[in-house]
Amino acid sequence: MLIHFPVAALIGLIAADSAYLITSDFFWARMGLWLSGVGAFGGWISGFVGLVDLVTVRRIRRLITAWCHATLAVMLLSLASLNWLLRLNGAEDYIWPWGLYVSLLTGALIAVTSFLGGQLVYERAVGVDIEVAVERSAKH
Repeated sequence: MLIHFPVAALIGLIAADSAYLITSDFFWARMGLWLSGVGAFGGWISGFVGLVDLVTVRRIRRLITAWCHATLAVMLLSLASLNWLLRLNGAEDYIWPWGLYVSLLTGALIAVTSFLGGQLVYERAVGVDIEVAVERSAKH
């Protein structure tokens, strides 16, 4: 659950930026400020938890996919933080072109990072207690 809220906020940021550019309504600029903040801070919290897993679990540490996912996640969090900092002192000042550009680039990185995260969970069973899963499947 730590991942879903920041990702949703950063994807919603693309919509808020687009809505601001179409309507020029300051509401969307303010919404973008909040969404970028939630995305950045929530992302850093989930990133810290992921880093703890990467560093402490030997099976995860040995996976190239995990290192690629971690590297992209750092880039993603850097962009999300930059996007929030751009908006901090003037929510509408940097939406065009930099805010929207960084939001779109962040969305693209989310897609790639999520794909790698999905590979880790569904193909490599990262975050799954394999012994418990085997026990449960043997009972059924």
